[in-house]
Amino acid sequence: MENNQDIDKRFNEASKLSEEPAVFPGFEKVWGKVEEKLDQKEEKKRILPVWFPYGIAASVILGLGVLYFLDKKETTAPGNPVIAEKPKDHLQRNQIQTIDSTVKSNIEKEIEVSKSPQEPPALAYENIQIPDQVGKATVVNRNDEIFASRSGDYSTDEYFIKKKDINKTQNIEEVVLYTPLTYKKAISTTTSSSTIVSSAPLNYIASNNTGQALQGSVAGIQVQSSGIMRRKGDKIKNTVNTANNGYLNNSQIAIRGLSTLKSTNEPLFVVNGKVVKEAYFRALNPQKIESVEVVKGATASALYGSQGANGVIVVKTARLSRREKRRMEKMQQTINQYKQNQVSDDEGYDAFVENPFELTKNQPQSTFSIDVDNAAYSNIRRMINNGQIIDKNAVRIEEMINYFKYTYPQPKNNEPFSINTEYSDAPWNPGHKLLKIGLQGKKVPMDNLPASNLVFLIDVSGSMDSPDKLPLLKSSFKVLLDQLRPQDKVGIVVYAGSAGMVLPPTSAHEKDKIILALDNLQAGGSTAGGAGIELAYKLAQENFIKNGNNRVVIATDGDFNVGASSTSNVQTLIEEKRKSGVFLTCLGFGMGNYKDNMLETLADKGNGNYAYIDNLQEANKFLGKEFAGSIYTIAKDVKIQIEFNPKYVSSYRLIGYENRKLRNEDFSNDKIDAGELGSGHTVTALYEIIPAGTQSEFIPEDGSLKYTRTESSGDFGSELATVKFRYKKPDENTSKEISQIIGNSSGKISSASPDFKFASSVAWFGLVTRKSDLILKKDLSDIEDLARQGKVNDMEGYRSEFIRLVESYKVISK
Repeated sequence: MENNQDIDKRFNEASKLSEEPAVFPGFEKVWGKVEEKLDQKEEKKRILPVWFPYGIAASVILGLGVLYFLDKKETTAPGNPVIAEKPKDHLQRNQIQTIDSTVKSNIEKEIEVSKSPQEPPALAYENIQIPDQVGKATVVNRNDEIFASRSGDYSTDEYFIKKKDINKTQNIEEVVLYTPLTYKKAISTTTSSSTIVSSAPLNYIASNNTGQALQGSVAGIQVQSSGIMRRKGDKIKNTVNTANNGYLNNSQIAIRGLSTLKSTNEPLFVVNGKVVKEAYFRALNPQKIESVEVVKGATASALYGSQGANGVIVVKTARLSRREKRRMEKMQQTINQYKQNQVSDDEGYDAFVENPFELTKNQPQSTFSIDVDNAAYSNIRRMINNGQIIDKNAVRIEEMINYFKYTYPQPKNNEPFSINTEYSDAPWNPGHKLLKIGLQGKKVPMDNLPASNLVFLIDVSGSMDSPDKLPLLKSSFKVLLDQLRPQDKVGIVVYAGSAGMVLPPTSAHEKDKIILALDNLQAGGSTAGGAGIELAYKLAQENFIKNGNNRVVIATDGDFNVGASSTSNVQTLIEEKRKSGVFLTCLGFGMGNYKDNMLETLADKGNGNYAYIDNLQEANKFLGKEFAGSIYTIAKDVKIQIEFNPKYVSSYRLIGYENRKLRNEDFSNDKIDAGELGSGHTVTALYEIIPAGTQSEFIPEDGSLKYTRTESSGDFGSELATVKFRYKKPDENTSKEISQIIGNSSGKISSASPDFKFASSVAWFGLVTRKSDLILKKDLSDIEDLARQGKVNDMEGYRSEFIRLVESYKVISK
């Protein structure tokens, strides 16, 4: 027993000696770290994996999809609950095949539904035009639909357009043609040379050929067809230019408005920032194209040098790679940079040569039509404010002068206008004189103005899809609506690929109804301006008010590209329409593809006036404050003829009015069209005169005749000139003539009237911006000083604004 106790005692002592110490140096610190790691590991276990919720969502969607397709087949009776049972081991193979067949059948049904033709948006109206590329067409009515079947080789291809109830229609986007087997969505396009054409695929034309899809849809691109197509390995077939499967189109793609010294005018094709061959471009699926941009001129040269001489067609497709995105971003930066510093390549201005000096003894008479347009000034203002270089052909000095109002007295003795003249020094050529001739139209009180029958003709093509176009246009027309009375009526016609009426003539008393029609307009499609003009004049004539104010007000960027689109074709059309007794007002909007020459032609040849609306303030000026003068005509076909006395006048020239000059014999010919004068309008013209005996480098050489002598017919004292005017009343076709003698009395310009000084400064600025070769002094500071001397009665601030423009142009022109 003692031995056992001794053994236990020794064992316990040995055990104590063999135990490890409870702690060791730094134990607490190490153990803390261990616990921290363990806590973090435990926390991670509590966090669900990132993929876990996505996996659950995918499972749910998959399950719902299977239930959806099973439900399509209606394998269970409706209303009876389906009880899920555990599948038996002896489930037959044919039961599995039945389920597979059901799912497969429903999937095939869904595919068929997506392929089948769908109901298109109802976009057409009573006047439907079949595009030229469809070929000859026969149009027949079938209940509520209009069908157009192509004749000839294409009798099997039937195109149809659903006709929509006009009263329920709020906007027209485009007339869309599609085949029963290939439904194509409408496209929203813009039509400028340096503007994104579309954010939608080019899939609104029943064609799988990219070139044809662009024709008539992208302004600036012209597809010229040879009328020949061939299939690989087949002999040539003569057909209409279309794109059938397996055929290669021989049409040529070019960019409009470019002339080249090269043997070919083929543009450069760039797809996703990479230069490609035309064949690659044609092979693109139009439905995969996200946007198309036409670039030419200096911008194209900056990007691709001589390769871009014929312009560049830049295509962006969907789903770009990172490299392609970087290329496109870099290219767009270059394009944007050039857009900011240059006038757009695709703006249209008619070139003209400034009036030369005439020898009085050989040509003592000068005849021209008045011009009340003022579009050139606001257009130039836009260019200067944007820091752009001014195209000299955009500068029409008479329109710059007539943008401003002058303090002429009201007419007397029931005449429609008063005649006012002033004679002083020409500030830009020492020794020369300046004769100012001013007309003041009679101001008719609003209550005495006749009732108006107005038709708003609005361009809703793709090119108008820009903040400075259609949105500004809508706001501008609302300004006009505020001036109308209950007896005035407004109808609205719009045009894109075709023309349609969105609002029949409606009393201005129903202002909310008219505004709603305006607000619902959207831009999209090509530009059939000729069709729009036809329909607008038709509507105006159907609602013609005898002895009233019958007028079409067209608002557009002027970029017509379907139907009557050339300037000459539109001129012929508008000359025919002016015989109806309906007057015309043209409102220009936008930049980039702006066609000033088209709108000027419309106004000049259509008994009309023309303004460029670059901001809402301009709309308020032209359609608000100057509403009566802009919309109501008090005299038409107003002509001016002046005869100078060679005793006092050696040589002379008319400043501006280059496209308004008439032959001397046209003055008394009532068949010759001339300008219109509105209520309260002022018209100012300037003649630069080289007095007899004055030495000047600008006096033309005297081509003396051998058999004919031109001598003064007598002594007329101090008469400098005689000025004559002819005009017609708005509802008459026979002109009346009045005349006035101008005396040879001239003072220094320092003592001239403020109106004379200001009009002279505006003309001077126009001569400088046109880079005239007929002026000696070109210092912009001198122009600014003269304008400041004429800045009186400037309640609206327009003269102050002109001075600021001169200051800004100093910076641009350096």
